[in-house]
Amino acid sequence: MFDLDRFVQDCTAALDESAPEMAVREIVAEAVSDPAAVMRAIGEPERGGVFTLHHSDRLTVLNLVWGPEMNLMPHDHRMWASIGIYTGKETNVFWRRSPEGLQRMGAKELDERDATWLGETAIHSVTNPLGRLTGALHVYGGDFFGTPRSEWDTETLAEEPYDVERVKRLFEESNRRLDELRAH
Repeated sequence: MFDLDRFVQDCTAALDESAPEMAVREIVAEAVSDPAAVMRAIGEPERGGVFTLHHSDRLTVLNLVWGPEMNLMPHDHRMWASIGIYTGKETNVFWRRSPEGLQRMGAKELDERDATWLGETAIHSVTNPLGRLTGALHVYGGDFFGTPRSEWDTETLAEEPYDVERVKRLFEESNRRLDELRAH
């Protein structure tokens, strides 16, 4: 049975372990092993968006809902993250900086009940390959909203400061597509 308050308490306690990112990944994996329980606790996804479940200087917990076929440009977090899918599917493409610019390193698909972690230097782009919403718990080892970070243009791969307003527009566009899909 997933309990959000207990989940946040467990993740917070894990911050004091020798490998907090691995401990939190295990907590996230346990949570998404029962997707129905997660949805009973936080609600079934209805719209794409970034929904804050907990926010502090040390830990941010988000319910991140990707719109149908939504793509998010390469970006970094500058902190570790644990991600668990409770409904849908997420494709992550991993990148690295090089003297020649940003280079693709590989990809990983996460299905419902899958969990993974990203190191604090990770750069990734995300795609929801499905024609429906994908919901994921994202737990960050820091202040997700207060940490400056970068994004890369999807065509030129030029690095720029992370643009929160651009990301909000991407979610709004995905919700318009969702409305169109539901209308048909």
